[in-house]
This record gives sequence, structure tokens and C-alpha cells, in this order.
Amino acid sequence: MNKAFVLGAGLGERLRPLTSQLPKPLIPFYHRPLICAAFDHVIASGARDIVINTHHLPHAYTEAFPSARHSDIPLRFRNESPDRLETAGGIANVRDLLDGPDPFLVYNGDILTDIPLDSLIKHHHNSGNLVTLALRSTGPAPHIAIDPKTGLLLDIRNLLGTGHHGTHLFTGIYMVSPAFFDWLTPGKKESVIPIFLKLIETGHRIGGLVLDEGHWWDLGNRTSYLDAHLAQIGTPLGQTAIHPLAQVHPTATLIGHNIIGPHAVVEAGATLENSLLWPHAYIKAGARLTRTIVRSHITASGPHENADL
Repeated sequence: MNKAFVLGAGLGERLRPLTSQLPKPLIPFYHRPLICAAFDHVIASGARDIVINTHHLPHAYTEAFPSARHSDIPLRFRNESPDRLETAGGIANVRDLLDGPDPFLVYNGDILTDIPLDSLIKHHHNSGNLVTLALRSTGPAPHIAIDPKTGLLLDIRNLLGTGHHGTHLFTGIYMVSPAFFDWLTPGKKESVIPIFLKLIETGHRIGGLVLDEGHWWDLGNRTSYLDAHLAQIGTPLGQTAIHPLAQVHPTATLIGHNIIGPHAVVEAGATLENSLLWPHAYIKAGARLTRTIVRSHITASGPHENADL
């Protein structure tokens, strides 16, 4: 496996207003775009060519990655316009960039995880599956039903009427063999879920591998986004909670675990408790923030609790 497709076109509706300023995969996580964690993960597992689809605020990707590289690995962006093509449509739209004799990895750009991808890659190669999903046995949405003997999917949310409502969480990471392209319609806006169901119905091999090691977070809402910071899950090496270029007045009070981005300013007498400041956020003197997220170039004053500014 040397190619990976990282999904970057999501609208991030559950994270608004944060995603009115940045696409969801570019929201800061410990002073870097969240999607950098996905890049690091797939590169460590062998990817040497990374393709990313974009849609919402595509210029933000150019600004975040002006050299179109990450850790000296090329990044190839393709914008979906005027409509977002969803997952299956997104894969079909980059067939020319992913096509080849070898399987490739698909990875949601808004998750944070350190599950062992090498196990998934090896299992897919040895199984003969058309698609192999990375699964977890616990999580908030156990929608995948899998046969424990064969490792093949039986149903998804009982959509096939099999009576299997699901026992495992789909992580948003999966290996795909090139023959999967034959099931896709170029230019069609569609999810992979109906296609996965067709594969199950027609007896094609679509499997899953349970990977309960490590951590997995879906950062699709503000609570999980904040809590992943507070738990310091997947903290990039060398990254501290308070960026060296941040300005925090000596009389400011910091309670709990606060993340203060580069060029953020915290004035005298301000109090931060378990809050997150994006780069260039500005906190006025005397402000009190509790579990509050302040976007770039936003000024916060007065009291705020569980707020997105």
C-alpha cells in the first residue's frame, strides 16, 4: 500500500460556527491542522502518495499546505465543485490519481486515532476482500454486523433486513482493492454505504477487522473536539499546550488544561478554564472563559461558558 485517499470535503455542520472559518479537517489540533494527524498515520503505514478531496473553503488547504507536501510526501488535492460528491462519489472522482494494481487506504480526515493500520493492510492483502473496514468493538455507533467466523459483513444498521442491527463501530478507515472502482459511477453523488450493501447482497467479499488497540476519536462535534485536547490524545511530539508565540499576561489565570495557539493574546486578569484558543485569538482583560473555543482573529470579552466564538 503506497497510496491513501484522505477525505477532506466534509461540511462540518455539527461544528458550526467553527467550520465557517475552516474546513473541518483543518481545525487546529495542538497548533496543527487536524488532518496532519491523518497524514502522519498513513505515512507511517507506508503511504507515499496522498490524495485529498476538498469542497468547503478549498482555498484554506492551499494556505495550510502551500508546498502541497507533508513530511516531504506529495499531497494531491482535488476540489469537488459545485456539489460535494460524498464518499463513493469522491473516490470515483479521483480514480485517475488512485488507479493502479495495488489496494489503497481510505481515511476520514476528521478523526484522530493511532490504531494499527499495518494489521489492516496485511489482513486485506491476505483476505482477498474487495473492501476491508477497520472496526472497533465499542463506540457510539455500533452499526456494522460482522460474521465472527468469516470476518465478512452481514449487514449495516439492518438495512438489508437481516435482523442484524450491528455490533461494531466503523472507524472511517478502510482498505480498497482496485476492482471496487467497477462499482462506482463517475460524477454521481453517493455514499459508500449503499455500495457496501450491494456487495453484501451479491456475495462479494466485504470484510472487517476489529482493531481495539489504541485510541479513536471522531472530532465531529465540539464536545469530542475539546475533550480530545483535554485528554491529550495524539498530541504531536514536541507540541505544548501553550504555543511559544502566544502572549499570556502574567496575571492571567489558567485552570485545567488550556490550549493557546500561536499569536493568541490573553490580557491581564483574564481567566481560562479548559478552553481552546486558535491562532490569533484575542482575550480581553478580565474575560472569563470556561470550555470555550475562540476562533482565529476573534476577540472575546466578559464571561463565556461552553461557547464557540
